[in-house]
Amino acid sequence: MNQAQQAMNQLIEQTEKSVIGQRHVVEALVIGLLANGHILLEGLPGTAKTRSVKSLATLLNTEFGRIQFTPDLLPSDVTGTEIYQDLDGKPQLHFQPGPIFNSIVLADEVNRAPAKVQAALLEAMAEGTITVGDTTHHLPELFMVLATQNPVEQEGTYPLPEAQMDRFMMKVTVEYPEDDAELDIIRLVRGEELGAGESRTEGQTQTYIETELVLDARRQLPNVTVSDLVERYIVALVMATRKPERYPDSSLSTWIEVGSSPRASIALDKCARAYAWLQGRDHVLPDDVRAMAPMVLGHRFTLSYDALADGISHLRIVEELLDHVEIG
Repeated sequence: MNQAQQAMNQLIEQTEKSVIGQRHVVEALVIGLLANGHILLEGLPGTAKTRSVKSLATLLNTEFGRIQFTPDLLPSDVTGTEIYQDLDGKPQLHFQPGPIFNSIVLADEVNRAPAKVQAALLEAMAEGTITVGDTTHHLPELFMVLATQNPVEQEGTYPLPEAQMDRFMMKVTVEYPEDDAELDIIRLVRGEELGAGESRTEGQTQTYIETELVLDARRQLPNVTVSDLVERYIVALVMATRKPERYPDSSLSTWIEVGSSPRASIALDKCARAYAWLQGRDHVLPDDVRAMAPMVLGHRFTLSYDALADGISHLRIVEELLDHVEIG
């Protein structure tokens, strides 16, 4: 295991010390970081979504920006705006960058703002740039949007547009912790109140991960090989959402209204390679694809009326995909 791999696994371990009982969330954050993608965290209030993102940013020791999405937020509150200045008697417009111009951006409760503000993130997430007026501004090389949202059934939320959902490489469901983890959370917070938490998460045992190590890790991912068998398995999973009639012995054709876009195939390939790389392997196994499929595919297709009426979830459909789509 090389230095970059050791650093990324250390990042997972260090983040887990302050985010207890949510290892799958921590791993997803690091995989998204490696694959240069953005992540949507969905869960009820109090499930450590914001804490996870802040802990990751602290360990990376990089620029961190937080946007608290509210119904009265304006797009310029996210992207920044041009302000009037009088310099040496000459009036001119000067661009004042918004919080999106940070390496790690927390879009907190992103579905509490209307669609106009949510759409302000689209260019940044897709292109890594922001256009204000006639000028295009480039975002940092290390740039990642980590958005949190409450379930759409919650009062005061707005469903994200399909185009924006598709820009998120992964959607991670954050559940309530188990009994033992809940006990550890109480003790952790109590320790932080007493000052002991500082030594645990910010003291001498904490090691910051240099940005260059993250970029080096990203440069190594293209060297992870994907066999023809695994490539075809990725394609078969995505195509099953578009042509579910290929699997007449399943319920897919009655559950899926609109299938996944090609971004799903690209994201599944990238995430599977990142997952394999973290395990210290230079090749992708079918199990790597299966491990990433729920988070990569779960938000990229539209449920049919029958599925909604029967209370069928996206993750239940992904399970059906994995059960019926064969490898090879």
